[in-house]
Amino acid sequence: MRILFVGDDTVFPATLVELVSELGADWEVERCTEAGTAMARVSAAPVDVILVAPTLPDMPAATLLGQVRTLRAEASRVAVIDGGQNPPARIIGLAHRFLPAPLAPELLLESIGSLEELRELLDNPELRERIGRVEQLPSPPQLYLRLMNALETDEHTSAAQIAQLVSGDPAIAAKVLQLCNSAYFSNGRTITDLRAAVTRLGIATLRDLVLASEVFSLPGVAGVDRAALQARALMATRLAKRMLPESSAELGATAALLADIGLLLPGVRDEREPFVEGDTRPGHAEAGAYLLGLWGLPMPIIEAVAFHRTPARSSTRSFWVTGAVHVAMALAAGEEPDEAYLSRAGALSRLGEWRDYAESLNATAMAA
Repeated sequence: MRILFVGDDTVFPATLVELVSELGADWEVERCTEAGTAMARVSAAPVDVILVAPTLPDMPAATLLGQVRTLRAEASRVAVIDGGQNPPARIIGLAHRFLPAPLAPELLLESIGSLEELRELLDNPELRERIGRVEQLPSPPQLYLRLMNALETDEHTSAAQIAQLVSGDPAIAAKVLQLCNSAYFSNGRTITDLRAAVTRLGIATLRDLVLASEVFSLPGVAGVDRAALQARALMATRLAKRMLPESSAELGATAALLADIGLLLPGVRDEREPFVEGDTRPGHAEAGAYLLGLWGLPMPIIEAVAFHRTPARSSTRSFWVTGAVHVAMALAAGEEPDEAYLSRAGALSRLGEWRDYAESLNATAMAA
């Protein structure tokens, strides 16, 4: 994998670049200080990952990222952002990931390693190029990521602190309250403020609602029924969480929530529709998984999204996150799960129980 750092020694110290070079057995690492030199190298040979400093001496970072997107759409583009700041508007949509400066070695290595793992999971150059050429690739859900960071850095984060974080974005806060009061979550009682939502629903459920609020507000392709997409996702979230042990229930819930995110990307094929001979568009499951991988979400979520239509392709043979998302999405859409797969995974005996739960959720939604 070829990795190109673009920026001076203050952002990419020689010791850090050398560390990356030494730790990746198959990583070919280069660094240049100017955008012009970087473009010459990108023109001469493909690059897999390019990391760009906040400022460059000869052109804006956004300009370089745009040129790389045009010339090497398949490259993963990572923008380094000055610590404590949000990504500049002109870079959102051009970069796939954002890393804070100064760069922590472990965070940098984790980011590069996960991009390599993503390429191995979805070894599809055409998919990478098609998604890379999307003019305005949806940016990562910033509020969700800030919420995750707050929870990871301080496990004692209070309900009031979480509510304050969400209330910083009034549009998302309003959407979260709307979803909290939907049939799937309200249990017949109206939730009127975010602190009550955290207390009543719990941090994990509120986090998923924040993610749903951001994802289903993304600009997408025409003709997509967002309301139906969101309703199916929320139902599948509840189902997947029910199917898994507590240790992996949240992974399953998040993966189910995001399973059809690929339908919001242009130039993809809806895999629920019959395949037409000669259609070369990537399927929405793998396209969505690739987007989530570029955002840096955990690999079990990426794999579950990629293979939720075809769970037998998953590397995990037991019934885990991929299996739960497959069943949850099928039942939420009124489709039949793959019983042959469930039989091999030792989970077929529970299908009746899961169907009953799906029917109860549907009945609740119809009565609301």
